[in-house]
Amino acid sequence: MEKPMASVLLFSLFISQLLSPVQSQTGPVYACDTVKNPGLKSLPFCNPRLDVKSRVADLVKRLTLPEKITFLVNTGGNVSRLGIPTYEWWSEALHGLSYTGPGVNFSGVVPAATSFPQPLLTAASFNETLFHTIGKVISTEARAMHNYGLAGLTYWSPNMNIFRDPRWGRGQEVPGEDPTLTGKYAAAFVRGLQERDDGNEEKLKVAACCKHYTAYDVDDWKGHQRYDFNSVVTAQDMADTFQPPFEYCIREGKVASVMCSYNQVNGKPVCGDYSILAGVIRGQWKLNGYIVTDCDSFNAMYNYQHLTKTPEETAALGLNAGVDLNCGPFLAKYTQGAIDKGLVKVSEVDRAISNNFATLMRVGFFDGDPRKQLYGKLGPKDVCSPAHQELAREAAREGIVLLKNTAGSLPLSRAAIKSLALIGPNANNPYTMLGNYEGKPCKYTSPIQGLSALVATNYSPGCDNIKCATALLDDAKKIAATADAVVLVMGSDQSIETEARDRVNLTLPGQQSYVVSEVAKVARGPVILVLMCGAGMDVSFAVKDPKVTSILWVGFPGEAGGGAIADVIFGYHNPSGRLPNTWYPQSFADSVSMIDMRMRPDPKTGYPGRTYRFYTGPTLFKFGYGLSYTKFRHSIVQAQDSVSLALDQGHACRSTKCESVDAAEQTCTNSAPLDIHLNVKNVGTVSGGHSVLLFSSPPAVHNAPRKQLVGFQKVHLSPNQDEVVVFNLDVCKHLSVVDEAGNRKVALGLHVLHIGHLKHSLTVEI
Repeated sequence: MEKPMASVLLFSLFISQLLSPVQSQTGPVYACDTVKNPGLKSLPFCNPRLDVKSRVADLVKRLTLPEKITFLVNTGGNVSRLGIPTYEWWSEALHGLSYTGPGVNFSGVVPAATSFPQPLLTAASFNETLFHTIGKVISTEARAMHNYGLAGLTYWSPNMNIFRDPRWGRGQEVPGEDPTLTGKYAAAFVRGLQERDDGNEEKLKVAACCKHYTAYDVDDWKGHQRYDFNSVVTAQDMADTFQPPFEYCIREGKVASVMCSYNQVNGKPVCGDYSILAGVIRGQWKLNGYIVTDCDSFNAMYNYQHLTKTPEETAALGLNAGVDLNCGPFLAKYTQGAIDKGLVKVSEVDRAISNNFATLMRVGFFDGDPRKQLYGKLGPKDVCSPAHQELAREAAREGIVLLKNTAGSLPLSRAAIKSLALIGPNANNPYTMLGNYEGKPCKYTSPIQGLSALVATNYSPGCDNIKCATALLDDAKKIAATADAVVLVMGSDQSIETEARDRVNLTLPGQQSYVVSEVAKVARGPVILVLMCGAGMDVSFAVKDPKVTSILWVGFPGEAGGGAIADVIFGYHNPSGRLPNTWYPQSFADSVSMIDMRMRPDPKTGYPGRTYRFYTGPTLFKFGYGLSYTKFRHSIVQAQDSVSLALDQGHACRSTKCESVDAAEQTCTNSAPLDIHLNVKNVGTVSGGHSVLLFSSPPAVHNAPRKQLVGFQKVHLSPNQDEVVVFNLDVCKHLSVVDEAGNRKVALGLHVLHIGHLKHSLTVEI
């Protein structure tokens, strides 16, 4: 049973958003309203012509200590004497504006917002331009709603934890299991959210947040809950798996915030660990923004992890570690007491609120009426626009992965297929398409709506509900036996996998597999199994069944998912998605503990490791797998056979044989660039997109990954069309590994580059 803390807060907010009438603002919430209060003009913090640092310093010195403390929590303080209204920090925008959290309110003015696919499906497109464009659309809709007092300017998205275990309920929220894909998705999405159209890099369109830092991917599995879970992680796994996406997000995405997670790492609470908050996030990676807790991590630290004797000690632990903002009321209640007891200095409070105020100044909260600023003309017409809704459909199309396709099955021909049997608990349940952290969508296009728009369609649920305790086969078999083709839409929903709900099994729920097999037996035409779910399912029975002619994974595809599914099935879109995570058989769940955080295999105990980079056991489908209606051929146009590292003359490795060298700044700066030129040609008969994935297998040193993603690019080619794709590689960044102590190294010797079935050998030498 879930512990009654942040979950209660989340649930009550969710219910209030759904059931309570929204008291919409007549206008936006903002500070420094110099029209109503001309006296504010003389205050430097209200002067947008001054630099942010000077404005923040001026504001902080004007506040009393009790006022300062009110700005440490997500529902910020109200200081009317200085023209500062209450600001709500907590808004969510994982795949569209969400009613999770109190910062976004849908009303009669703006009743809905564009709902894109869950990130796991979007990531399957391997299209950085798409990641960025979705972020930009979401921030445009956020600004439009902000102008009407319906949304904030700070969004606690994206979720960029590594999808380490297929049972994790929140896997649908993240870009997958690979650190490079996750980091590139996060950086592109964040830039889309934050970058302004006027090119002003100091200002932000909205402020994004990368979460949940760090080594967080257990919610509730067999009694192990996120609130008191201790992630035992090696220095090597931390440095090459769990930390890189966050470094990407900060250094390349320039994100304005990082959220620390509930869990401990090696016995230390993340939200109370100075070394990985102030030390790494702000010290090493140079975060320009604020650090916020998950809701309510301090309460978890005190009441469930029992790490301190008093709540004041917990408040001090978090503030001294580098936390700036607390989602929840904990710091508002206990900071004054912590100061009185000498546990934390007022200077730490000043630091925290300074980072918070600097972020609000960058988004324009202290610049007066936003309707007179860059995005002031945005309004209801800019939310759920036709272009945005079409982008939602395109994002779903690009992510859908074709897992199996027997010759003569997909795409279906509208000329040949005159009747369709549509079966399954997810075939006519549009809400399932949204996934979690959803908002109110512009409109739904369910699978039954999408397919029936193209062909005469008979529908039967096949199951009593998604858990399919009871198979409803009579009607399902009847319509399947007479239809030209059968589409079964099976999978899961949020009752099976979601936040605070991890899975135990990898098989389809209940009797779903039985329904698929029984329907397939009587079908007279193609049978297409559509899997609407977050994580992978063990559908080996369907892979082996010749009567199941095609399998599609569609994730949770968002508001336009049914239209996208129909587009793919009838060939209006050629599928080009690739799996962003490994699909394991049920035997994995039977034999591997979810709370074992080790990434690397242990041959002595038979532990198989995690993800395609290390896993040594059997798989159903591999990371990066995906079929197309056409065929592509790769060939190398230009690639070096060797690259030399520039080491000092006195370097020890010039006189002694070394298996690797430090990826030091001088070594990397002085080394020659490495460019790989590939020719990609569509040698089939159908136009289509193609994700070019470049992998590297490093030398077998430091227990390195078996294979790791170096980069990816998306191309769209007509039949017989070709294109040269160029990867500009940095040896230290792209071909390095991490040693056992967590230090980044460049492995010397033979590296093998992989593009599809093509391999190229490259020697790194001194």
